[in-house]
Amino acid sequence: MDAVNVKSDEYYTNRELSWLKFNERVLEEARDKSIPLFERLKFLSITASNLDEFFMIRVASLKDMVNAKYTRPDIAGLTPQEQLDQILSATRELVNVQYSTYSRSLLPLLRQNGLQMVQEHEELTREQGIFVDRYFRENVYPVLTPMAVDSSRPFPLIRNKSLNIGALLVKKVGRTQDPGRAMETLPGKGKNKEKNKNKDKSQEPELEFATVQVPAGLPRIVRLPAGREGEQAVILLEEIIERNMEQLFLSYDVICAHPYRIMRNADLTIEEDEAEDLLKEIQKQLKKRQWGEAIRLEVEEKMDRRLLKLLRKELSIKEDSIFEINGPLDLTFLMKMYGMGGFEGLKSPSHKPAPVKELPGDCDIFEEIRKGDILLHHPYQTFEPVVRFVQQAAKDPQVLAIKQTLYRVSGNSPIIAALAQAAENGKQVSVLVELKARFDEENNIIWAKMLEKAGCHVIYGLVGLKTHSKITLVVRREEDGIRRYVHLGTGNYNDSTAKLYTDLGLLTCSALVGEDATAVFNMLSGYSEPGSWHKLSLAPIWLRDRFVELIRREKEFARKGEEACIQAKMNSLCDPEIIAELYEAAMAGVKIDLVIRGICCLKPGISGISENITVRSIVGNFLEHSRIFYFYNGGEEEVYCASADWMPRNLDRRVEILFPVERPELKREILHILEILLADNVKAHVLQPDGSYEKIDRRGKVSLNAQEYFAQEAKERAHREEPVAESRVFIPEEPLE
Repeated sequence: MDAVNVKSDEYYTNRELSWLKFNERVLEEARDKSIPLFERLKFLSITASNLDEFFMIRVASLKDMVNAKYTRPDIAGLTPQEQLDQILSATRELVNVQYSTYSRSLLPLLRQNGLQMVQEHEELTREQGIFVDRYFRENVYPVLTPMAVDSSRPFPLIRNKSLNIGALLVKKVGRTQDPGRAMETLPGKGKNKEKNKNKDKSQEPELEFATVQVPAGLPRIVRLPAGREGEQAVILLEEIIERNMEQLFLSYDVICAHPYRIMRNADLTIEEDEAEDLLKEIQKQLKKRQWGEAIRLEVEEKMDRRLLKLLRKELSIKEDSIFEINGPLDLTFLMKMYGMGGFEGLKSPSHKPAPVKELPGDCDIFEEIRKGDILLHHPYQTFEPVVRFVQQAAKDPQVLAIKQTLYRVSGNSPIIAALAQAAENGKQVSVLVELKARFDEENNIIWAKMLEKAGCHVIYGLVGLKTHSKITLVVRREEDGIRRYVHLGTGNYNDSTAKLYTDLGLLTCSALVGEDATAVFNMLSGYSEPGSWHKLSLAPIWLRDRFVELIRREKEFARKGEEACIQAKMNSLCDPEIIAELYEAAMAGVKIDLVIRGICCLKPGISGISENITVRSIVGNFLEHSRIFYFYNGGEEEVYCASADWMPRNLDRRVEILFPVERPELKREILHILEILLADNVKAHVLQPDGSYEKIDRRGKVSLNAQEYFAQEAKERAHREEPVAESRVFIPEEPLE
């Protein structure tokens, strides 16, 4: 075993290519004929949204490295340029499958189910054309700002992710109307007039460029008058604008008009050490996000080559970063289509989280927590008790202080409102609002200012670190003295995403956890680091070392010939040190089962290296977000949950918390969750040694969809008489691979 170099790049997968594999798994859901049609639209929209963020952050970062002539290879042995080359190639294949799915599969099925997507305005019926033209005049035309480019008007700044229509124009000859004369008097429009008079008639007229942004404030999907037999029809806003382009340039003939869209570098670079006010620095950087370097250009496949050449030149974009699309640009509009009424039969039944039996709506939450730790499993169980925990604390006269970290919150957050109310009620409220939560910066700035106005003490994150931990501390005066109540979670304090993301939360009044929670907030607000911790492990201080210690402990059990097992669930695994430790543990005989939704740089099943490791990814209706870590520990089993994945950023550059689940019945509950996840044979994809993912062959086996299973189980448990700890679940009799 010592002769094997577990850090050799042949045993690792590039993280960006692994992410693209994840997006392919999401795309598989859009192609799955067993899924309701509108759910497939939703998944296709998600793949487009995912790809946008991937380019704005990850591809942009690689381009920066290439521009800086950075050539150091990654853990898989690829230089930044090699990564870019492979990413662009893989992305083209992905995009081709996206649009093949849209055009060949989803559009025909929509029409079969009574909804026609009019793809080009030339396809409109006479009645629909009249409606569209009136809609343009009354609703669209007043909002548009057509922009011409000439010697006096430079090429405009095109906003990141905005949808635009570019056009090539030629001046109309012999026009006498006032609008034409007015245009001729504009600077630059009358130049070469005499020269043009004497031009050879066979010469092409001089083409001019103009562009107009498709307004984001108007609905992109426009309903049309019903077609034959009551069939509903829709058209995209850009098609309506394209149909009426000549109304925007009255003195010109429109030679061609085509939509285009650019993606810009949106990776914020914040010099925190030099920023006197982090709030102002982030606000300044947010504005730059709209005007970063163009890194991807999407154009209509049939775009006029002259127009494409002009865009490429003006946007300074390379040929390999241009994507010619056979279909509508920006498929995220499909999420709006998913929200259209009248097609409920083409969607999955809406999920309603089950109540938490231990915390009925009229209970005293603090009294119930004193009876014993409470585990919450979202979205199968409602997030409402977490909200109520903060709301009761805000009103309770015995509560002295509330402290909380906020990473991402909803648009109309009841937790924010409760914290503000608590401050107004005279309680000491301290809130760490992470301003550097990517793409939520602006939202978090608004909440931070509101909390300050209400009298809360607001901390704007830590220099050089993101605070990604999810923790709430309530300090309460009781008959026997001060007691601390703590909520710890794997997900954000966001009541909206709690209905869509799978996460775990723990409510406890353990004295030792309470002491650690106090130490966490003292560290965040006053930089006072305690000498030791009782129950919690924090990144970036000790969490990496703690994980390494737990993995090595299992390895030692295996070397002694004893049973050794690790099971873990997370979003991503790409930390080289952790992967190397897992390889060594597996080579020693530790059985390792991993459930990893997204990126996985580890290669399972390699002979002599990772034969004892399995990796599976579950992609379903809910986004798998919980982080669970189980270690057999010679029979003295230990179970942990965390806010952190096994990624360098989580272990080294973020404030994260790992917390133990120690109440025996709750440990059994989490082991049961892992058991069901590892038995899923409907939504699980199993990672192969070559980096590909395969669905499980379930012929002759009982189908098990873990997400549907947990949803049904939560409903049943909410009405059971016996305690949750004693309930056992159905496991298919036939063993599942």
